[in-house]
Amino acid sequence: MAKRHTDSDSDDAESHYEQTPKRARTSDDAHSDGDSEDSQQNGRKGKAKAETRFNDDVEEHGETDNEQEEQKFEDAHAQKILADLASKRKIQGGIAEHGIIERVEMVNFMCHAFLKFEFGPQINFIIGHNGSGKSAVLSAITVALGGKSASTGRGSGLKSFIKEGCAASEVTIYLKNQGEEAYKPEEYGKSIIVTRRFTKDGNSTWKIRGANSPHIISAKKEELAAICDHMNIQVDNPLNVLTQDAARQFLSASAPGDKYKFFLRGTQLSQLSDEYTTCLANIKQTHKVLEQKKEALPDLRIAFKEATVRFQEAAKARQQKQKADELKKELAWAHVRSKEEEMENKFKEVAKQESRLPKIQKNIEDAERNFAAATEEVAQYENEVAAIGEMDELTKERDRLQGLIRSNKDEISKLTTDLKKMDGSIVIITDQIKDFDQKIAEETERMAANTQAKHEETQRQLEEARANVKEAQGALDRLMREIEEQNAKTNALKAEGSVLETTVTAIRTEIQNCEGMIQRAKDAEKNSLIPYGNNIKGVLDAIKNERWVGDRPVGPLGLFVKAKDATKWGELLRSQLSQYLTAFAVTNNADRVKLHKLLSGFNNHNTLIIINSRDMFDYSRGEPPEGYLTVLRALEISDPYVLRIMINVAKIERIHLAYSRAEAQSTLEGLHGGGTAWTSEKFMNVRVFPEGGASITPLSRNTGRNDATSLLLTGRDAASEIAHYHQQIKVEEAKHQAAIQDVQRKRAEWNGERQKLDTLKSQRAKVDDRFRRAKTYLANLQQTANDDMPSNITSLQAAKEEAEGEKTSTMEQAAHVLRRKKEFDDANKALVPDLQEIKERIKEFNQRKGDLIAKAQDAAEKRMKAQHVKDSYTTKLDDEKAAIAKLQAHADVLQEEFTNWTAKALEYCERFPNPRKVEEVDRNLKSVQEALAERERRQGATVEEMTIEVNKAKAKLDAVERDLKQMTTLNKALKASLTVRLQRWQDFRRHIALRCKLVFAYHLSHRGYYGKVLFNHDKGSLVLKVVTDDQAATQASQAKREKDPRSLSGGEKSFSTICLLLSLWESIGCPLRCLDEFDVFMDAVNRRISMKMMIDTANSSDKKQYILITPQDMGNVQIGPTVKVNRMTDPERNQT
Repeated sequence: MAKRHTDSDSDDAESHYEQTPKRARTSDDAHSDGDSEDSQQNGRKGKAKAETRFNDDVEEHGETDNEQEEQKFEDAHAQKILADLASKRKIQGGIAEHGIIERVEMVNFMCHAFLKFEFGPQINFIIGHNGSGKSAVLSAITVALGGKSASTGRGSGLKSFIKEGCAASEVTIYLKNQGEEAYKPEEYGKSIIVTRRFTKDGNSTWKIRGANSPHIISAKKEELAAICDHMNIQVDNPLNVLTQDAARQFLSASAPGDKYKFFLRGTQLSQLSDEYTTCLANIKQTHKVLEQKKEALPDLRIAFKEATVRFQEAAKARQQKQKADELKKELAWAHVRSKEEEMENKFKEVAKQESRLPKIQKNIEDAERNFAAATEEVAQYENEVAAIGEMDELTKERDRLQGLIRSNKDEISKLTTDLKKMDGSIVIITDQIKDFDQKIAEETERMAANTQAKHEETQRQLEEARANVKEAQGALDRLMREIEEQNAKTNALKAEGSVLETTVTAIRTEIQNCEGMIQRAKDAEKNSLIPYGNNIKGVLDAIKNERWVGDRPVGPLGLFVKAKDATKWGELLRSQLSQYLTAFAVTNNADRVKLHKLLSGFNNHNTLIIINSRDMFDYSRGEPPEGYLTVLRALEISDPYVLRIMINVAKIERIHLAYSRAEAQSTLEGLHGGGTAWTSEKFMNVRVFPEGGASITPLSRNTGRNDATSLLLTGRDAASEIAHYHQQIKVEEAKHQAAIQDVQRKRAEWNGERQKLDTLKSQRAKVDDRFRRAKTYLANLQQTANDDMPSNITSLQAAKEEAEGEKTSTMEQAAHVLRRKKEFDDANKALVPDLQEIKERIKEFNQRKGDLIAKAQDAAEKRMKAQHVKDSYTTKLDDEKAAIAKLQAHADVLQEEFTNWTAKALEYCERFPNPRKVEEVDRNLKSVQEALAERERRQGATVEEMTIEVNKAKAKLDAVERDLKQMTTLNKALKASLTVRLQRWQDFRRHIALRCKLVFAYHLSHRGYYGKVLFNHDKGSLVLKVVTDDQAATQASQAKREKDPRSLSGGEKSFSTICLLLSLWESIGCPLRCLDEFDVFMDAVNRRISMKMMIDTANSSDKKQYILITPQDMGNVQIGPTVKVNRMTDPERNQT
């Protein structure tokens, strides 16, 4: 496309868009690094090549601007722009509701340890001496809002902003966030607080909070970028934040091209230019690809034509192909029909098998009823055996009666001996009386020969001797009574001592049992299976390794059972259920025999083996109402199978628990149906019958001491068990010590009484000796009297009377002994029936218990048989169900195959009515296919292949043509859209440039200057022409009046810079305007006019905030209500 070249001094000259955006293109990095002129020329060459490649597409839309058109555009719009400016100056600008800075806080930033500024919503001046850190405010704003550190002109990185001697710095900015366009007001509220912290280590973090929330809402830079985009804040835009160095060097040191780039970047035209360039490149690339695809169309059309010709040649084969297709359809439905017949036959077989299940199920139910009845019977007999208790009391009573009878017999034997002795004495005395009678008769005859004096002396001696004998006899009788009493007292002490010694032995045995339990607890601590038998771990391993007819045996059952309140009920439950806790369970009788042999091999001969099927029945109907404590409710059983075993064999769901007999009886009577209860007090079994009445029998109190089963259901672990028995040993040892002291005290009492008894026996021996000597003396005296002188009748009569008295006394003693013997005989006669009754009761108890045990064994045998029958039918049922499941699975597979075949057949064709057999259809199809194959062999391809080939060629051609058409249409639409956007961009650039020119001239007129901005869009340059007031008065030539800005004085140059910036600020939408040291080189007049002009411009700007930094004093400037002045403190160093 040809370009029109214009004079380089023309202020409206423009070139084609493709060159202008390329020249205007810049980037933050290129701008900060300062690209060379060579890079600009290379960019122009690349753009020219792009223009050549796309000339044909955009030639009609190229730029044809010239001075006349620019002048025409200026004439058409200048007055309107000037009118807008004039009206704008009369209107006070509004305050922005969002996007302006409310406060800045700096910590350890540059030269400030801490600095805080509150900004006004419109115009803010920051004044202070050089070195006070004014420029740090703009640097802080740039850094906190995500700007690049290089754009501040104060450092190459964030580390350079950290105050010397500090490790980190922090900058916080408060952004206003109000009005309808506020950013996420529900989260941030009326202010957004942005804090950036960076350290010497190079770490940098953001914290973004809301005014009403102390919590961090976001710590991501992307959120900050979203906030800045929403509020149109551009901290890296040189027009928004013009640093000190840029402000000083912009007018004097920058080239026209740099000014033009500055203009494009500030107005964001360069960004649009880059994006449009990228769009242009993509459109051209798409155009090239479409041209390449168009070249393939002729080949595709030729291929489609050739395939069509070949397909038409095969028309004759189509009829055979159609016939083959019909046969294929019939064959498909013939297969479906065959599969349907097979499926129906299989379902009939399944139905036949299922019809056998009800009979087997009925047999199983009958077997279960028999098993339940047998189980009930076993439980009943076991309960009866448990209910009758033990016969310990009867045995003790029998032993007591037998001891009494033996003691009485011993006494009777002693009394019989005494009677025999007394009978002998009576016979002797009787003989003496007869002898005295004879001597009396003889003495009568001799009376005359004896003198009276001698007779009296002899009688006196005899009387004295008789008195001595009587006195000795009385003393002897008294001592015998005392000895008998002392002997009874000694025997009582001896019996009490024996009881105490028995107690000592029992306590010593208890201590040994506790020591044994401690050892077993230690063993259990190493092996938790100790309470269940010998080497139970080996038993369990062997069970795992064996093959079983039924389910694998389960056990010991106690592994799955715990007491909920072990302290209260553990001992009672353990003593009654210990045989079940160590038991194993099997589901098959054959497994019971095998398991018993296995247990016996590990020396567990007496371990109970329970046969119980895995029937998870509902046991809730057998339980009492809620609130009644049963054995089941006092236990925690983790395995449902074990739970049902315990219910079957121990009836734990029906047996109640109570503390006392009265409580148990009251509980059972309250149920109105009777029942059984165990009491923890005295271990009683209380049974209340439904028809009334109750029975109370003792439970077997299996204390289990020195038995590992005592560790079960205690609720204590091995360590606690050891501590428990150590404490028990201490208690028993204290009892043992006290009992030994009692034995020793009782032995001392017995020794004392024994000494008294021995003393009495010694006294009796002495008295007995004195009695014998007195009797001997009396006999000798009597014999002497008889020999020396004739006995008179009186003495003989006295002797006779004495003998008769002795006989009477002896007979009385014999009568007394006989009475005592009768008393003992009567006592034994009374004890013998009691003993016989006890023996009969013991015999009856043993007979009853034996009968119950025999019945229980018979019932267990019946239950085992019922279990075997049930297992047999269950196995048969499972086999039948497995066979049915197998048949059903086969039938389901056939049904699924039938469904799938039917679906596939329907996909292939419509249902074919009444198809023939598969074999017949297949035979006809093969014949047709052979004929068709012969034709295909001659043609080189099948009909299907030729059909597929034609369809593929057609589809490929249609797809390519359709895609080309769609892409071409899309590319043209994109080109048209881009052309419109290019024109809009050029119009936008014209408007901005024209507005900049007019506003620049307007601002210069405040000082009485004249000037203009010359834009050359073709070359990408921006030139300023300024004529001061003295030049305008003295020079007549226009060419001579125009003055280059570099030849201006410092104040004139600064004033011109301010005018240019104010004109460019009219074209940007960012709410922030920041300018650093704009009046450094201004004299008082220029500064006063510039200040007033900037304040007026700011006041008329709508929703804009200005932050202006100056080292000068504000005394000569009139400050209004919209202006806020922040004064910096003097630097901490000497000022010159």
